[in-house]
Amino acid sequence: MSATPIKDLITSARDHLLEQQPRFWTNDEMVRYATNGAKDLWGALIDLGQEHFFVDDVSNVSIQPNSDVLAGIPDNLFRIIILEPRDMSATNPARSVKLIPRKYNSDDFIAARSRTLSTSLADQSSTSLITIFYDMVNEGPPVNKTVVKVGPQITDTLLLRAVYVPSIAALTPESLNPIPGESDNALIAYIVAFARAKEREDRSPDPNWLTIYKTEKDHIMTRLTPRQVQEPEVVEDLFAQYL
Repeated sequence: MSATPIKDLITSARDHLLEQQPRFWTNDEMVRYATNGAKDLWGALIDLGQEHFFVDDVSNVSIQPNSDVLAGIPDNLFRIIILEPRDMSATNPARSVKLIPRKYNSDDFIAARSRTLSTSLADQSSTSLITIFYDMVNEGPPVNKTVVKVGPQITDTLLLRAVYVPSIAALTPESLNPIPGESDNALIAYIVAFARAKEREDRSPDPNWLTIYKTEKDHIMTRLTPRQVQEPEVVEDLFAQYL
């Protein structure tokens, strides 16, 4: 099974609008409605925390010597899931580095910004934990590229694995529906609702089709969480990380 092309969803929407060929509604505006609907669903799904949108980057991101920002951040990085050394093998001294999110104005980050590791990672004891704090700044996509501040600075290059949630790019007619959970009907309803605003006197989306969209969206949110229902064999201690 493969995702549905956006052009097919637009065709279905035109069936409801009783206009198979572009006359009153252009293809460009229909694609724009589809893009906006996909972004609305994407925004709801990433907050479920079920990792439907998941990129594992082991090629680009790093900390460069004497730098207070990560290098190689992808343009579409929206939310970080994991940052860790790329090589976690026993022979790599960087395995002792732990990257921890902290607010840039926190006491920990303020203290970290005031110092640089005096020795290279290779000279650090394999048993000593090296903590590097990070914080995402700037607007992020689609407005701006995300910047990730780090501290303390280090004196050599540290290659990183970055697992992140990507932003949704603008769609084209040939794009596939990027939203999981059998979301075709939701996007069709969104397209029709906003297309009909063009023919309404108040220029607002059609309330009946918005209701259909909301119903479909609620169904998607319900069916996509949880993703895994197998009961764990052990229960994690809620406060174990603080011991």
